[in-house]
Amino acid sequence: MYAAGCAIVASMISIIFGYDTGVMSGAMIFIKEELKIHDTKVEILAGILNICALFGSLLAGRTSDYIGRRYTIFTASIIFMIGSILMGYGPNYGVLMTGRCIAGIGVGFALMIAPVYSAEVSSPSYRGFLTCLPELGISIGVLLGYISNVAFGGLSLKLGWRIMLGVAAIPSLALAFGILKMPESPRWLVMQGRLGEARKILLRVSNSEEEAGARLRDIKEAAGIDVNCNDDFVKPDPQKKTHGEGVWKELLLRPTPAVRWILIAAVGIHFFEHAVGIEAVILYSPRIFKKAGIVGKQKLLRASVGVGITKFIFVFISTFLLDKVGRRRLLLVSTAGIIAALTVLGACLTIVENHHGDQLVWALSLCIISTYTFVAFFNIGLAPVTWVYSSEIFPLKLRAQGYSIGVAVNRLMNATISMSFISLYEAITIGGAFFLFAGISVVAWFFFYFLFPETKGRSLEDIEELFSKGISGRAEAVRSDK
Repeated sequence: MYAAGCAIVASMISIIFGYDTGVMSGAMIFIKEELKIHDTKVEILAGILNICALFGSLLAGRTSDYIGRRYTIFTASIIFMIGSILMGYGPNYGVLMTGRCIAGIGVGFALMIAPVYSAEVSSPSYRGFLTCLPELGISIGVLLGYISNVAFGGLSLKLGWRIMLGVAAIPSLALAFGILKMPESPRWLVMQGRLGEARKILLRVSNSEEEAGARLRDIKEAAGIDVNCNDDFVKPDPQKKTHGEGVWKELLLRPTPAVRWILIAAVGIHFFEHAVGIEAVILYSPRIFKKAGIVGKQKLLRASVGVGITKFIFVFISTFLLDKVGRRRLLLVSTAGIIAALTVLGACLTIVENHHGDQLVWALSLCIISTYTFVAFFNIGLAPVTWVYSSEIFPLKLRAQGYSIGVAVNRLMNATISMSFISLYEAITIGGAFFLFAGISVVAWFFFYFLFPETKGRSLEDIEELFSKGISGRAEAVRSDK
């Protein structure tokens, strides 16, 4: 329960990020109207947060190795609070962009550190559930953002969107103080030689003394410390890197075969999470529903709330399935459902766009149903598994900075979709855009099928062995799991 409490507090930063993503979908309608900006500037405003988050996530990896996981979450909260205040002030497009860029750096920190912290305080039997909490937090935040759109959308044009964006500063400040009461990651403490502190924390986040002892032995072995050493403090070997020095070389220049496959898997799953087009639905759902035939700002905003509710429900369900069904099976079922939903959505939008006459109620209904179905399948598998899987497969020494590479790719793809979707659907039609996303999802399914072994129930220190066997070895592991 104590480990769950730690993971819940760490996941609060994800709620704030999710809120900013969800609220911007509706706020952009009012921002465009007041500031008189064209679609290109709208795309830039939507996507710049993720460009900045890319750099934030890369910086956060080294930062968390140097100052620890807990203080990195604190830093993320303060950065995000400053960005939210600037966005809420937003007298012009330039200040609004500056605030969004600063918030983006905080988002990069948050997305990198929350799952890593949750994974490192969790025991193997509950790691999937606790590491999924940041993704659940994002879904809660997105839903709250959509609700905020409806709640504040009736205010004056100058006031409404500024309150929508600025209110995120309040929970950011609360989290900054709350996280300081949480313990540091025991794995990071062991890397610094602080074995006594790590032992005390493991006793609090484990189910028994035996489990705490076993976890400490595994961590010491992974950190290159004698497993029989019972000292409270071990002076780090000056030849060993305890603050993340030299990690980039081991990850990118001279990786072992296992690390190379781990990096490919982590980068691949983060690439495909957004390449399937989820950000187009989350950020531009009012435009999609408008293309399908819904008219009126309030109707569009209320239809978007359904996206947020669907996202929350299915991420919530997935938290209970990850440690029972397993990561791999959820991933494959989820991707197959995404392919089907996107194909139907693309077909319906194409029919509506080429129909000239009375509104096609059946096509409009199918557009809404397939949109919600896409969000449902995405959030029951691909969304949570991306963050859980990539946070647990890296070796201890490489985990923070290796994971930050995956998050950077994630943000790059998010920004690419956010900043190009309007241009894309204007070039190939909105139905064609979703057919393209469906094709990418087919490639993703085969990538996951051949390269992803099951990690359910394995300790973080054992997972590297799964990736040391090559494709044939991983295929054998898959068969044995079945």
